[in-house]
Formats: sequence, C-alpha cells, structure tokens
Amino acid sequence: HKSYIMRKYKITVLTDLERDAGATLKSAIGLAKIIDGEIEVFSVKKASEIVHSENQLSAMRSINSGHNSFRKKMKKFIAPISEQYDIRIDSSFSIGNIKGEIGQYIDTKKPDIIVLGKRREKVLKIVGDSIIPFVLNKFKGVILIANNNSVIEPNKEIVLGMFNNLGADFNLDFAEDLIENSHQPLISFKIAQNSDVSEGSNKPSNRKTIEYVFEQGDGAIRGISTYLVKNKIDVLYVDRFKRRNGKKINTLKSDINKIIDKLNVTLLLTGEERYNLK
Repeated sequence: HKSYIMRKYKITVLTDLERDAGATLKSAIGLAKIIDGEIEVFSVKKASEIVHSENQLSAMRSINSGHNSFRKKMKKFIAPISEQYDIRIDSSFSIGNIKGEIGQYIDTKKPDIIVLGKRREKVLKIVGDSIIPFVLNKFKGVILIANNNSVIEPNKEIVLGMFNNLGADFNLDFAEDLIENSHQPLISFKIAQNSDVSEGSNKPSNRKTIEYVFEQGDGAIRGISTYLVKNKIDVLYVDRFKRRNGKKINTLKSDINKIIDKLNVTLLLTGEERYNLK
C-alpha cells in the first residue's frame, strides 16, 4: 500500500555469518516485508585473521584469497534464504578493524534500520568484539536486535508488545504498518514509580491494548520477561524516550542495556527523535 514515489527503507543486517545468522536475517526479511524495505547484509573480518606474514607480497596474496573466500561464504549464506522468501538481498563486506569498518559503513551508507543478532548466551560478538553497545552509540536510527527465540517470520502476523510507549503515537514512521500486521490486542508494559501508577495511563487511541504496569525495582524486568513469554510476544517495541508530565526524556543507557541483556525477545529500538524517518 506504499506510494510508488516513496523510497524503500534501507535495512542493514550486521552479522558474523556464524551460528544464528540465518535467524537474524529471517527477522530482517520479516520486517522488510512488513514495512517495504530493502536489505543489505554487511560483515567484517579482522585483517589479523587473514594475514599471518609480515612479507608484503605474501600479505597481499592472503588478503586477495581472503576476499574470494569471504565473497563465496556470503553468497552461500544469502542465496538460499533469498530464494526461499523471494526477496533480493544485497551484500558487502570488509576486511579490517571491526568497529572502524562498521562505523565507516554507517557513515557512508546511512541505513534507516540496523539489524543485529542476540545469541542465547550473550549479545552478538563479531570475532570477540561486542558490537551492540558500539552501534547504540554510533547509530541514531532504528535498531532491531533479533532474538533466535522470537523470529519475525516473513509473511506472518506478529504479536507486538510495547515498552515505555503509552501515548497515542508511536515514535516510528512505519508504526501503522507494524500495527496492521500485528495480532490484536497490543500488549503494553510499563515500569512506573508508585506515584505514576495512580495517575493512570494514556493508552494508544483506537487500539485494543492490554497494559501491564510494574513498580520500579529489581524485579520489574524479571516480571516483564515472564509476561513476554505468557503473551508469546514476537517483537517488543522499546521507545528510547520516557514520558513524564507529557514531555519526553531520554531513557537511561543503563536501562536500555538491562532490557537488551535480560529480555529474551526480539527488540525494536526507536531512533533519536531528530533521526526519525518521517
């Protein structure tokens, strides 16, 4: 239903091509089909893992061989998934410093959405480098942290949960597309201090919503995690802004990190407001 004059959202999947990479790409495809996006997979390999000689000629041969090997691995990974879901998936890769190459890619390509994977035991690491904290600091747009336990299945309805978003409007340009493809009612989660609970909440207008309010404390995230499982949430929408007295304030980075670490579900993190896609 998108107008043909509107550009597609640019979705970048950052991956190490290792275990669970397929589930991460599948979630990116699921999102792309909902919001009309185009996908590019980007991966980086450390030069030190390819070059093992100080001899310049030998080093050049190793890099050339590494490029060919990397290219074949990317094709082998992408081709069957692209064919299965009938979607074009572009790819690119670099050999060098992990964070430096990712930072340069973000600056050059300017994606709208970045997709990363979260493994069962730890947040995605590309050759030992924790990437999610780096991307959160570097990239101000929308970030999808895909969880292997709650994959966004392409062409299927999702169960959408909301966190820190009880206002009438989502802080996303493609919010309506998400809602149209979501099971109703929406499930809303809020951590509030005692004074906030008594104020009542401003639920999204014209949308059936079930709301769970948790008092602030050590058990709040644990409680939310339990109810995510009970409600079979596929994607939890996390607004990086809290609302107090009608105004938005930044959600603390420590809160975001706790949410990422403790909640075993795919997370859709909004970008900073000045980077909204509107």
